[in-house]
This record gives sequence, C-alpha cells and structure tokens, in this order.
Amino acid sequence: QVQLVESGGGSVQAGGSLRLSCQASGDSARRGCMAWFRQGPGQEREAVAIMSITYGATGYGNSVEGRFTVSQDKNTLYLQMNSLRPEDTAMYYCAADSGTICSRRPDRYSYWGQGTRVTVSS
Repeated sequence: QVQLVESGGGSVQAGGSLRLSCQASGDSARRGCMAWFRQGPGQEREAVAIMSITYGATGYGNSVEGRFTVSQDKNTLYLQMNSLRPEDTAMYYCAADSGTICSRRPDRYSYWGQGTRVTVSS
C-alpha cells in the first residue's frame, strides 16, 4: 500500500507562488510514477505534472508549462507553482502508481492523497 499526504495549498493573488508537498510512505515499488492532478469546480481531473521516479523524467500540462516545476526529494514530491493565475484555482491531488512509463490519465493511478486546495484571486 501507499499513503500520500498533500500540504501547502492556500490562497494567493494572481502572479504569486505556492509550493505544494506530497509526503509519500509505504511500498516504494508501487510509486514508480508520481503525479500532480487538479480538479476545478465542474471540471474533470487533469494532469498538471507527472514524474517517473525511476528515471527522473517529467511532463507538464500545456496550461502550466513554464510556470510549474515538479521535483522529488527522497519520499516527498513537490510542485513549485509560479505566476499563478485565477484559472489555476482547484483542488490539487498527488497520485502514485507503479511502472516507469507514466500516464496523464487519472484512471491509471491507484493511490491518491486527500487533496489540498489552491485559490488564486485576481
């Protein structure tokens, strides 16, 4: 099993920054892929950033490319979010699954955190 606990969400004005953290525990073999997803009101869950823990390869959603950076240190996954926009307002979730080719599809992830809310005001 894998446990994921997110933190770092909050309210910020447009143009500001936040750093989200995802503390992972449990079977490391089941979290070869880790990712950040977000879901806004009335919207589908979308991939924000994905990371292959084994190879360090990363990928980003089109709307956050160049503004968000995913990184990992030991058992913690981070999401540095800069130049935040009101449209970034959402619940942000950390997810994990086994494997080395990491998907952007939420249904490919077995383990999820409880989420942390990010609100960006204009």
